Amino acid sequence: MATEIVVPVLGESVSEATVAKWLKQPGDAVALDEAIVELETDKVTLEVNAAAAGVLEAIVANEGDDVQVGALLGTITAGGAATAPAAPTTKAAPTEDKVVKEEPAATPPASKGGETDGAPVDIPVPTLGESVTEATVAQWMKKVGDSVALDEAICELETDKVTLEVNAPAAGVLTSIAAEAGADVGVGAVLGVITPGGSGAAVSTAPAAKATATASATPAPAKSVAAGEGLDPAKIKGSGVGGKVSASDLQAFLEASTASAAMTLPPSVAKLIAENNLNPHKIKGTGKDGALTKGDVLEYLKNPPAAPAAAPAVAASASVVAAPAAASAPRETRERMSKMRKTISRRLKEAQNTAAMLTTFNEIDMSAVMATRKQYKDDFEKKHSVRLGFNSFFAKAVVEALKDVPAVNARIDGEDIVYNSFFDIGMAVSTPSGLMVPVIRDCDKKNFAEIEGSLGELAKKGRDGKLGMDDMTGGSFTITNGGVFGSLLSTPILNMPQAAILGLHKIEERPVAENGQVVIRPMMYVALSYDHRLIDGREAVTFLVRIKECMEDPQRMLLNM
Repeated sequence: MATEIVVPVLGESVSEATVAKWLKQPGDAVALDEAIVELETDKVTLEVNAAAAGVLEAIVANEGDDVQVGALLGTITAGGAATAPAAPTTKAAPTEDKVVKEEPAATPPASKGGETDGAPVDIPVPTLGESVTEATVAQWMKKVGDSVALDEAICELETDKVTLEVNAPAAGVLTSIAAEAGADVGVGAVLGVITPGGSGAAVSTAPAAKATATASATPAPAKSVAAGEGLDPAKIKGSGVGGKVSASDLQAFLEASTASAAMTLPPSVAKLIAENNLNPHKIKGTGKDGALTKGDVLEYLKNPPAAPAAAPAVAASASVVAAPAAASAPRETRERMSKMRKTISRRLKEAQNTAAMLTTFNEIDMSAVMATRKQYKDDFEKKHSVRLGFNSFFAKAVVEALKDVPAVNARIDGEDIVYNSFFDIGMAVSTPSGLMVPVIRDCDKKNFAEIEGSLGELAKKGRDGKLGMDDMTGGSFTITNGGVFGSLLSTPILNMPQAAILGLHKIEERPVAENGQVVIRPMMYVALSYDHRLIDGREAVTFLVRIKECMEDPQRMLLNM
């Protein structure tokens, strides 16, 4: 009896998906609730599990096909044949000739790292997290022929959210690399192969010997690093085009230097250091356990320490080395766009191409809010253990305005208008990986302290690269604050499928007319970008005026007026 595999319910307002990847092929055995196919929507990637145990009989929808909710993806045939496909797992053993297969006791073929006594073990791409199906190989920490220990980090992968290490599934020798640095790989794809065996111990001394030989052959770089001098790119062997020094070349040089043996740099940091010929030991790290971050390197480049006085001979030598470096400095650099930046670019362009965007402006006198904050911020922090900022005031003002103008809290779904009766406000935050919009749920039910606490937790998760899809989906309205970077005025782009976004800006003292006199007040421009297909100009202006009233007279929010 055949069991159908159908497209499940995909979520609110989502009716179509694309077949991203089949995890099983016809004839493969499947277990009950085992993931067999991945689907992609415009929001998430999800797995479809087997509704019965058996054998995948047929695939109806191929990879890349668009499918509707309830559509047939394939069929599973139940029965005893389900265990048959388990046999191919024995094919992992070497099959170079018939004698090797029939006589296990025969001497195995020699590999690059020496003789082996076990079957090769694949290094697969691990599960990358919910809704993440693809990563980019950032760097290899081992080369073909190097020995590896069980669970030793051998490769780094980058996704649009985090950078993670892949550990060795077995001890032995890295005999091949299937995905070079820069390659995009899916979950489960083979990165390389490790051949386990006794030769691992013998080969393990090779890198140490090579490092020692390198250090003794070129004592100047090792001494330079140990003494805290700048790195000389001429002393680092480059593997790139024309001998260009890459991040992996820098890492290999650091590992070969006695003073730098314990230093491992993230790929983005190593690339920046290699491009600018910096010594990582001279840069103070602010990451976990003193690790260097990209921000540390950029700050060092922005504010380099004063060069210490040097002996004439050393100074002359340094000038000779520095002159060619300056003369050959590249006029431009090129780097691969990160997955997160690609996603941000795609979504922003989709918003521009889909919505009829328009922006309206107003200005707010922040005197009352600033006075309230100044009066209560110390007591507020003592009681709630969070700082009182302006974000909670604006979040509460937005809730009041959304209640008065429901169209701003709506969205377009096909030919329907969906009015939201909840108030989940997205707060755009800047992270090392790019702009993210985590969502604070039920702002109408939270007090000021709960909103500030939620925002603080989400911002920390963003900086640590731990924001999940649940943290960033489902918002009904977004607030973005360019004022923290000094922006005086902007026209923010919609966070689709939301119908509007509020842009906050720098607070600046300006002369304004008040009761017939010119006075100086702390003023802020606010901008509302909205989808004119859904929101009329009258509603947009009314929404901004309501926020202005709440912020200039905060008691209105407490009295619900």
